[in-house]
Amino acid sequence: MIRINVTSVYVDDQAKALAFYTEKLGFEKKTDVPAGEARWLTVVSPADSDGVELLLEPTGHPAAKVYKEALVADGIPFTQFAVDDVHAETERLKGLGVVFTQDPVDYGTVVVAVLDDTCGNLIQLATMK
Repeated sequence: MIRINVTSVYVDDQAKALAFYTEKLGFEKKTDVPAGEARWLTVVSPADSDGVELLLEPTGHPAAKVYKEALVADGIPFTQFAVDDVHAETERLKGLGVVFTQDPVDYGTVVVAVLDDTCGNLIQLATMK
């Protein structure tokens, strides 16, 4: 059986990303080890500390930078995180200064909102109904 163990989000600055993803979004640091000029730096949900790790991967490859910029220019989120209540989470995060490019929208089976992670990505929050 194959399962997801680690997935990545490209970030412009690992230290800034770690602060945002832990202090604002509420993830917990799982792994932080040197990896050449960067770090193998992962965060996890406190609800599942042994679950899928999110690698805060440096945008080192030139193609990654172009890809990220194209997604943001088109308003496309890089990835999606599940939340219990998009409306409540949006208000909580706005209270912490997080900028949203899309307030919650109800699409029938899902409610989504999109935020700027300050590291070059748009991130979608979603609540399945």
